[in-house]
Amino acid sequence: MTLDYNSLLTALAVSAACLAATLMGSWLARRTETFLLACAIGLVLLVSAIIAYGLYVDTPTKSLAILSFSLVFPGFSIVWGAGRQFRTGRFPSTAVVVSAALAMISTITPMMLGYDGLAFMIDNIAIAAVLFATAFQYWQAREEAAVPLTGITILYCLTGISFLLCAGMLIRGGKLVLGVAPDNWAEDLSLAVCIASMTGIGALSLALHQWRMAARHRVDAATDPLTGLLNRRALFDRHGTGVMGPTTAVLVFDIDHFKSINDSFGHAVGDRFLKVFAAELTANCRGSDSVARHGGEEFAMVLHEVMPGRAEVVAERIRKAFEARELDIDGEIVKCTVSVGVASGRVKPLAFDAMLSAADKALYAAKRAGRNRVELASHLQAVPVDAARTAS
Repeated sequence: MTLDYNSLLTALAVSAACLAATLMGSWLARRTETFLLACAIGLVLLVSAIIAYGLYVDTPTKSLAILSFSLVFPGFSIVWGAGRQFRTGRFPSTAVVVSAALAMISTITPMMLGYDGLAFMIDNIAIAAVLFATAFQYWQAREEAAVPLTGITILYCLTGISFLLCAGMLIRGGKLVLGVAPDNWAEDLSLAVCIASMTGIGALSLALHQWRMAARHRVDAATDPLTGLLNRRALFDRHGTGVMGPTTAVLVFDIDHFKSINDSFGHAVGDRFLKVFAAELTANCRGSDSVARHGGEEFAMVLHEVMPGRAEVVAERIRKAFEARELDIDGEIVKCTVSVGVASGRVKPLAFDAMLSAADKALYAAKRAGRNRVELASHLQAVPVDAARTAS
C-alpha cells in the first residue's frame, strides 16, 4: 500500500467522525429524531473499523482483520437500521443484530482458516449488499422529500457499486490467500467514492433533518395540542377562502354542560372528555374531510362529497356514540352529551364562514331545544348567534 492509500483512509475516518459528531449534535437538538442517534453510533463503529483496517494495512495480522470485520458490519448494519427507522419510525434491532452476526461469521471464519483473500471477497460483497439495502430504505421514503432522499439513495448505491468493484477485482485475481491487504485500482476508487459519498450523504441528511423540523413546526402550528385535531386557524386556512357547494356540509359540535364537568371533577376530567370526543370525530372522518377543535369544547367538521341527508346521519351517529361513552372517575360513572348544528350548501352555495355561521346558529337552536340533539340550518329561521348563545 502507498502513502496515498493510507492518506485516503485517514481522510475517510476524519470525514465519518465529523459526520457522526454533526448527527449527534442534531439529535441533541431534537431528540425525537432517534434515527440520527442510530446513524451516529453506526458511524462511530465504522470510524473504529477504518482505524483497525489502517493498522492491518501496515501490519496484516489475523487479529487486526478480525477486529476490523467485528466493527465494520455492526456499523453498516446500524446505518441500515437508521434508514429503516427513518422510514418506519422503529429501529429494527433484531434484523440489525442478525445481519451483522451473519456477515461477521461469513468473513471471520475464512480469515481464521487462513483464506484472507476469500474473506475480503465476502467482506466487499456483504458491505455492498447492506449499502444497497440502506439505499432502498431511503428510496421507499422518497415521497416525503424527493430531492434529498433521491440524492441519498444514489450516493449509497454508488458506494455499494464501488465495493462490488473491489470484490470483482479480487474474484478476477482468484487468490484465496493474499497475505496482505488488497491493493488495486478498485480499492483506491472505492475509498475516493466513500469520501465523496460520506460528504454528500452528510449534507443531504442535515438538509433532510432541517426540512423535517420545518414540516413538523408547520404541523404543530396547525394542530390542537390536546386532541391532535386541526385548530381553528388551520381550519380557516384550509377552507376560509372556499365556496361550499351542494355536496359540502359543515357540522358544529358543542359538548353539553361542559363547564359543570370541569367544576365538578376538575379540568383533567374535562380534558379526558375532549379527547374521547375528538376520537369519535376522527373515527367518523374520511380522508377528504376535515375535523377541528374550534375552541374550548366546540368542534367543527367539514364533509365533502356527501349525498343529501348524509351529514345529518353522520352527526346523529357521533351524537349517539358519544352519549354512550362512560368514564370511570374515582369509581363514579360519568357520561356526557353533545349538541350538533348542521349546514349544507345544497340550497345555495355559501362561503365557508357563512356556512359555519349557519351551522353555529343551528347548534344553539339545538341547545335551546333541550341539548343532546341535531338541528339543521335549513330548517331554521334566522337566529342571531349572539342571542342564541344565551341558551348555552
